[in-house]
Amino acid sequence: MTKIQFRRRVIVLILLCVAVGGGIVRHYAAPGTTTRDIATLLMVLWVPIIGNVITWLIGKLPRRTPKQAPPAGFDALPAFTPHLQAELTFRRPSVPSQDVPLGPGEYRGALVLDKEGFSVRWRVPQGESLVRGTPIALDIEFLSPAVAQPKFPQGTAFRVLVDEAFVADGRALELRPANT
Repeated sequence: MTKIQFRRRVIVLILLCVAVGGGIVRHYAAPGTTTRDIATLLMVLWVPIIGNVITWLIGKLPRRTPKQAPPAGFDALPAFTPHLQAELTFRRPSVPSQDVPLGPGEYRGALVLDKEGFSVRWRVPQGESLVRGTPIALDIEFLSPAVAQPKFPQGTAFRVLVDEAFVADGRALELRPANT
């Protein structure tokens, strides 16, 4: 448990105790008195926490990763042809329940340099998985290698964009000859 998680739990417990105390005081206070009104206010302090507790419970539900719609063009290409070997470090998601390794298969996204993006795909071999936060060398295929390869000399740092989120940071290791 992190320091922030511990503090959040303490705050929730304190507010729960204040709300329960307010409920007890309100029960025994005479109607229309200031004591009863203050006790009611103490009970209302619990309302914002209920939303946070519900959000936390929803975050604990296991989620399936949505299938990515492929960018136009990769399906027309024959076989996977690596154009770049890069070291990728996948970022950990903000929701802990989504912090699962990437399984085997094909993934698509864009490599972003400053304000330019280049459509790519990469594969995780069968029997392997990518652990988030750990650097790994992968072969990457560009949709337009003639345009993209000159922008990725050895050592070039970039980010990986999937949908609308940056999911990884990378560094170009080695360019492969482009056949197209």
